[in-house]
Amino acid sequence: MLAEEIAKAVGAPLLTWSIKSTTKAQQGLYEYDAVSRLRDSQLGDPRVSDIANYIRRGKLWEAFTAPERPVLLIDEIDKADIEFPNDLLQELDRMEFHVYETGETVKAARRPIVVITSNNEKELPDAFLRRCFFHYIKFPDPETMAAIVEVHYPGIKQRLVKEALDVFFALREAPGLKKKPSTSELLDWLKLLLVEDVAPEVLRETSARKLIPPLHGALLKNEQDVSLFEKIAFMTRKGG
Repeated sequence: MLAEEIAKAVGAPLLTWSIKSTTKAQQGLYEYDAVSRLRDSQLGDPRVSDIANYIRRGKLWEAFTAPERPVLLIDEIDKADIEFPNDLLQELDRMEFHVYETGETVKAARRPIVVITSNNEKELPDAFLRRCFFHYIKFPDPETMAAIVEVHYPGIKQRLVKEALDVFFALREAPGLKKKPSTSELLDWLKLLLVEDVAPEVLRETSARKLIPPLHGALLKNEQDVSLFEKIAFMTRKGG
């Protein structure tokens, strides 16, 4: 969202490079399609004489050669291999790279605005972080979360939101939880509560130390966590 807002604010095009576990740094620069060239050579295609016809440009190449300064979003960089950030150090620092197949050097005419996101699933290398302006987005407090809910569900009953947020934040603070529910889980849970017409009074009887929340499958996404709350609920009932 930050990259989108920057692009709107400065009137720049937005290029998005979504990173996956299989993504390699080289793909952001370019890829040489040797298989297609071999196939075309067997078919007698005249394009094989120019290797440039088989160079596929990556997002960094597009950003470097854009007619106007773009905003480049490298989204969820920590999904890739641990060496991925290191492999882009020189290219992002110098804003240029060499194409070995054609012998050309691609250099940014205008330095793009680069926004890189991470879910903190892996530690990023120190050498990479030194070249970044770091901004940590804290988890929303109850007031901010209520505002987020209002954006997604305008006019939602405030009593339901209040009780749901009390349960949600109590759940996040429960000891031993392997995966804390996030904003997206809360929004999904609220949607289910609205569809099932669950009354706020039902939620009021629920807490992280008493009972497992209704429709908990939207909040707890781990077998260990579900088991933990089922045991807590059983022990609470047994204790009267």
